[in-house]
Amino acid sequence: MPFTALWADRTWSKLLLRHVEQIRPHLEHAVRVLGIQHAWGRNAAPVSGADGGQPRPWTLPVSYHEIRGLVTAVRTACLILTAAASGMRTSELLELRVGSRLSPRMVTGGGQRFRLASKVIKGRQFGGENDEWVVVAEVDQAIALAKRLHGGDIGEPVFGAMVFHTSYPRLRNWINGPAGHRLGLTPIPAGPLNLRMLRRTLAQELAQRPGGLLAAKIHLKHVSTATTEGYANRPGGSQALFHAQVQELEEEHHLHLTIDAFRQFQAGQLPAGPGARDLIATFTHVDGALQEGASLEPSVLDTDSRVENLLRTHAGTLHVGPANYCWFRDPTKALCLRLAGTTEATRPLIGLCDSARCPQATHHACHRPIWAEQAATFQAFLGNPRVPTGEKTRLRREHDRVQRVLDSIDQATSTAMSTPACPSVPSGEPDICRS
Repeated sequence: MPFTALWADRTWSKLLLRHVEQIRPHLEHAVRVLGIQHAWGRNAAPVSGADGGQPRPWTLPVSYHEIRGLVTAVRTACLILTAAASGMRTSELLELRVGSRLSPRMVTGGGQRFRLASKVIKGRQFGGENDEWVVVAEVDQAIALAKRLHGGDIGEPVFGAMVFHTSYPRLRNWINGPAGHRLGLTPIPAGPLNLRMLRRTLAQELAQRPGGLLAAKIHLKHVSTATTEGYANRPGGSQALFHAQVQELEEEHHLHLTIDAFRQFQAGQLPAGPGARDLIATFTHVDGALQEGASLEPSVLDTDSRVENLLRTHAGTLHVGPANYCWFRDPTKALCLRLAGTTEATRPLIGLCDSARCPQATHHACHRPIWAEQAATFQAFLGNPRVPTGEKTRLRREHDRVQRVLDSIDQATSTAMSTPACPSVPSGEPDICRS
């Protein structure tokens, strides 16, 4: 019985020992002729390895399930190449259809300009608007390969509904595995990767070239150049200018807060808190310098500009907390940094601030309403019969701590049970004390 006819005969529902003995010659002949390797990739074409070694078959024989995984890996590689070299958004990549590869356009000098047709979705009307992307030859080849692997009809998505955060790890495992090592591929390091990161990287590379900022704006199809500057993070761009303006206004506001605290000190309203002693010493030194200058040079008045010059350096250490001032002079003394396990930071961790214990924190008259409101809140919970006893014990300790802060503010400012106003701030600036 011929070997092919043997398997075509459906009467063979199961093989008995005598049946095996009958067909053994045919099976052994089939093994000698066909071998026992998988059917896919037996005669794979040789390719040059990425490491520059001798040519080798582009794949070893694989099974049907392995060939499906290989197709997914190659399609993911085509997607990554297209995203990294074109800068297209995810929505624009998903709009790439079979037939999106437009005919190359000849340019002066004999070169070609490759184009892709897709849609711009972001910031456009419902359904998007048709547009074109000029791409390099490698992207054109990647889209052609993805189309061949897809095998769909005109109008169907080239990449379909590929989920990048699941397909990318499979590609990385394939490249870092035996198959990638055999082809000499460079292993991909561990770490996150998404299509937005690829787009931002391309924007930075384009913006660093002469005239690249405008080119990146046009190619990435940004509505505003300021968006491109934000992507490229260019020094002197709109983003950097905005941060510089914010920092300048913040420094000016901190200077006004420091001057107001100094004027309150001159009026007899002393600061409270663990850092009050150092602040009082600083203000005493500044006040002495003003009086000494007035005695030596009677014509020099105690003007605001002179006070600003004396307090500007100290104001540079001020960081405004929700219920305190932090004079961040020594990082090793900052309680928030010690709690976080780092004392080399250049700014305090305001979110971890415990101004009742930090040696660089002070409380002023403008902070009293905040502490009074917190004390009233604790008092309301303590008077609620539904609060468990254990929770009341904790709340009572917190209430006592807040009350001690209130008493110290009242004692230092001599304004017990009053509601003083916040320090004045320049017009047009937010009142941080009350925010």
